[in-house]
Amino acid sequence: MTTAASTWQLGDRTVQRVGLGAMRLMGMPWDPPRPREDAIAVLRRAVELGVNHIDTAAFYFTATRSANELISTALQPYGDDLVITTKVGPARSRDGGFEPMARPEDLRGQVEENLRQLGRDHLDVVNLRWGTAHEQDRGSVAEHLGALAELRDAGLIRHLGVSNVLPEQLTEALTVAPVVCVQNQYGLTNRSADALLALCREHGIAFVPFFAVAGAAPTPPGSTRTGQTTEETTEQAPAGEAELTAVAEAHGVTPAQVRLAWTLHRGPHVLAIPGTGSVAHLEQNVAAGDLRLTPDEVALLDGVAPAS
Repeated sequence: MTTAASTWQLGDRTVQRVGLGAMRLMGMPWDPPRPREDAIAVLRRAVELGVNHIDTAAFYFTATRSANELISTALQPYGDDLVITTKVGPARSRDGGFEPMARPEDLRGQVEENLRQLGRDHLDVVNLRWGTAHEQDRGSVAEHLGALAELRDAGLIRHLGVSNVLPEQLTEALTVAPVVCVQNQYGLTNRSADALLALCREHGIAFVPFFAVAGAAPTPPGSTRTGQTTEETTEQAPAGEAELTAVAEAHGVTPAQVRLAWTLHRGPHVLAIPGTGSVAHLEQNVAAGDLRLTPDEVALLDGVAPAS
């Protein structure tokens, strides 16, 4: 099942290019909570399918569920090849609201919180998540990343990454410490990070897009944001629907799988972390890693205008 083309070296660890994002395991805050056993089943099935890169965060929780606790319960004892990536910077209060961005001196507490919840003595990869909500903030990341580099030197973290950054912030980060991955919003209909993707390629850094299937951040019902996932639809047809449908029908797959395949075709350093709380959708996402688009299909999808 595993081939060289389907893996990438994330620091000193080899990971499958299709991983799993943990944000949707619990269900979104505005939806009824998913049954806990469903989330456990997704995580265990992911490992059975060869997924060995799981993205999570201590601030992924609802009133009754925590992504880190679900991962710990489902997957301990952890396999030697399993890479769990988490992120720090943002924090949420008990009522779910986001609090101000952490100060550099706060990051150790956030790292230790992830360690406790996951039941580990070190974290494989920690991303500095920059900015508030889904907005990108300018400014220097050096002091925050420097604080994380100290925790890496202390043995609490193996590798560092950054998330939601601009190209110039990645360039600055590389002057502070080695960076193994960049997580930014990116997909067929949201290509604002094209320059960042190219910069990652230049430096041999993994580019890990989030919301690659949706094309936009998930938002509560009634929002004006457009987009579509395997589990959500909107009244307005998303950009590229005709092209996605044509390619999907040619391969006998879903449009969501085509979105993932197109994303992976952007370069061998691109990793996917689609999130889901459904075993069926998980299996579709993993299968998308084996979907090979023809040059004409890639050109057709490349021509899709990004959603406004």
